[in-house]
Amino acid sequence: MSIWSLLLALLPIVLILCMLIVFKKPADISGIAGWLAVSAVAILFFSTSPEVVLRSTIAGLIKSFSVSLIVATSLLQMAYMEKTGALKRIIIFIKTISSENKAVQIMMINIGFGTLMVSVGATPVSLLPPILLAMGYSTYVAIALPSIGYDALCTYSLLGAPIVVFVGIANSFLGDNSVTLSQVGRVFAYLLPVSSTAIGFCMLWIVDKWNGIKKGWLPCIITGLVIGVVSYFTNKFDNLVVLTGVICGVAVIVAMVIYLLVTGKKIIDRSKLTEEDIAFEKQYPLWKALMPWILLILLILALNLPKPIFDYLYSTMKLPIMNISADGRGIDTRALWNAYTWIFVSIILSIPFIRPTKTQIKETFKTWWKRAPRPVFSAAIFFAIGEVMNMSGYNMAYNTNNALNKFLSPSMIKVLADYSAQAFHNAYGFIVGFVGLFGGFITGSEASTIGMFAQYAMTTAKNLNFGPKEIIIIVAGLAFGGGLASVISPAKLQNAAAAIDKLGEENKVIPIAFVFSLILTLIVSLSIILILHFMGA
Repeated sequence: MSIWSLLLALLPIVLILCMLIVFKKPADISGIAGWLAVSAVAILFFSTSPEVVLRSTIAGLIKSFSVSLIVATSLLQMAYMEKTGALKRIIIFIKTISSENKAVQIMMINIGFGTLMVSVGATPVSLLPPILLAMGYSTYVAIALPSIGYDALCTYSLLGAPIVVFVGIANSFLGDNSVTLSQVGRVFAYLLPVSSTAIGFCMLWIVDKWNGIKKGWLPCIITGLVIGVVSYFTNKFDNLVVLTGVICGVAVIVAMVIYLLVTGKKIIDRSKLTEEDIAFEKQYPLWKALMPWILLILLILALNLPKPIFDYLYSTMKLPIMNISADGRGIDTRALWNAYTWIFVSIILSIPFIRPTKTQIKETFKTWWKRAPRPVFSAAIFFAIGEVMNMSGYNMAYNTNNALNKFLSPSMIKVLADYSAQAFHNAYGFIVGFVGLFGGFITGSEASTIGMFAQYAMTTAKNLNFGPKEIIIIVAGLAFGGGLASVISPAKLQNAAAAIDKLGEENKVIPIAFVFSLILTLIVSLSIILILHFMGA
């Protein structure tokens, strides 16, 4: 295996990075360039037939459904709530929360509510910046806090989409379907208390540096402990894992309310409301505005809390798509369990309560069509790139005549993994979090990082003679690093800036966000090493 194989395998990744940083191209355009490059390299230098590239691309797009279709339906829900006035009513309510204790306000809104929102498919970087600005925070703070607040629980965003993708890839790699949601979830649960607390301290620093930490250290530690306790219990059960973000978000909000009551501070302060806010508040009940989310949470609880229903929808009704992938394996969709189906259903069920006009429905679809295609494509294309890299060199004749060699040449993933094993040896458990941070930066999401890099991380760990349990822990480090990259993701920071009409201001956030992302990833990497050590790896 020559150094040229390594350089060629790295070429598409380097190209994507250059497109993002040097040419300032968005994630979807960079993804297209990366897919073209990886396809050309696979065909020209890794003995891959065009049919394998095409099948792998389609398979990658299908595997992305648990993310890309959730992005599509959640954007539809957000457009619907915006055009019907529901979102405006929710924003008015949030503006009244905890004006007397900024630390509690930060924990409650950015970690509690931010985590709850991203768990049910909403977008904190779009929704929270205008609220924070209206509450008196600076532009810099209004962009930074929503981008970092939910990062520790990013694995449970979109009703657990990243962890579902993780389990699917792990079972495909290990080949025995032995990896469960709770097995993976327990690893993430070990990482959440420290990382959540560290993120809280980062936010306090962003707002008021050491003075902010001095005033807010107790609510910050309480928040981390609450998340740690809740996630410990939810990740013990397969049917509760995907609800971790929802339950943690609610628990943090409740804990901060109790803290305010104990310390004698106001929970609600209406002094921030304008006359327009008060008038709208009177004509639009809060329960009505929250109805799409209430219905969605109730549906998800009904599908996951009863163990027989969860087992049937998740384990039995996999609804695979057959005869697409190059290796002939079916691709499980779990369409009756995955959240994208129920986000759409929750929109339909909320119509009798919200009673949108024909104009509002028309505007909803018009706005959705304007916003959705590019983010949906961005979420999907990196899964396709990862699948092409994984299947490069695959011999389709193996499926028909039982040829001895599955691969005509080592795949691009195997080349990267072999060189990584040689370079890092047992330090790979420490390095992998930073690989995830890099992956999250270029793909823009934890789920896409898993889709693109999990196979590489697993292959490297296997080369280093790690067992199945240790492989899961190492890839958890990769995934967590990908989630922490939200705070330095150009797309998310630009989204936050655009939400308050301050495009360009995100550049002021990037330097401190970069430092915090490295610190947080370092904490996660050290945690991974400790977990591996105690497991005897």
